[in-house]
Amino acid sequence: MATAELADIPVVIDALGTVTAAATTTVRPQVSGILQKVHFTEGQLVRQGQVMATIDPRSFDMALLQATGQRQRNEAQLESARVTLSRFRTLLVQDSIARQEVDTQAALVKQLEGTIMTDRAAEGVARLNLSHTHVKAPITGRVGLRVVDMGNLVGSGDANGIAVITQLSPIDVEFAVPQDQVPLLQEQIAGGGTLPATALDRTRSRTLASGRFAALDNQVDTQTGTVRAKARFENTKQLLFPSQFVNLRLQLRTIEDAVMVPVTALRHGAKGDFVYVLDPDKRTVAVREVARGQATVDKVQVRTGLKAGEQVITEGADRL
Repeated sequence: MATAELADIPVVIDALGTVTAAATTTVRPQVSGILQKVHFTEGQLVRQGQVMATIDPRSFDMALLQATGQRQRNEAQLESARVTLSRFRTLLVQDSIARQEVDTQAALVKQLEGTIMTDRAAEGVARLNLSHTHVKAPITGRVGLRVVDMGNLVGSGDANGIAVITQLSPIDVEFAVPQDQVPLLQEQIAGGGTLPATALDRTRSRTLASGRFAALDNQVDTQTGTVRAKARFENTKQLLFPSQFVNLRLQLRTIEDAVMVPVTALRHGAKGDFVYVLDPDKRTVAVREVARGQATVDKVQVRTGLKAGEQVITEGADRL
């Protein structure tokens, strides 16, 4: 015998998931040049903005000096043209110069002002190219194996780049949700609740990380009848690795005060599910039709037909 008990049971989705990096970036230099120095080691954790490599900056220094000198020379010409224009306007008031000369000088000033804007843009590009000689990490993550050594000519067109950075924290797990459970999942999402997610190892005996539900795809896979979903984990202990297979458990909700009996107490007959309920005299039993609900490993919920405290038969029913 066993006694029907009240318990809170979680409604969960168990699925096989694949760990995917939240972001993966191939670090490529934005300018071409000789790789002068590498500032990282393979497998190192790097921060966004950290300098990873240095390209020989000498040619870019010269280009910046040339652009700066061009700008300064044209600025001096502009200043001289403005002084001349001011003098011409004074003479025009005194009727000592033709208006055409004044207009020509004013046009020259505007032309030089446009030239200065072009020079400033060229100087900015030269300064930007110089800054690109310090190759920086675009994201925070773990660096993979180095694919280029010092002394090589590198450029933005290199397919392999300098290294690949994979973001490990946070990290995502992609899994499939059966289409029959999608409405319940959407209901919980619409309610604004946070759905806890747990990543387990291959044997389901060890918890690798705890996170939350992140996103649901917008279409059903017609071949599998499932919808792709994603859960996000902080992965502070770095136990989740990209392309790793894990068992994912997503908790949708919790049924409170559910009437639970052992799985062995529930039987199936011609009219549906039933249990043998022991009468108070403990000498006779009654057949009670019930409606089953959620199940755990060893117990099952009885939604209707049974109350907490009643005793049911679990073994020996063939001798009743």
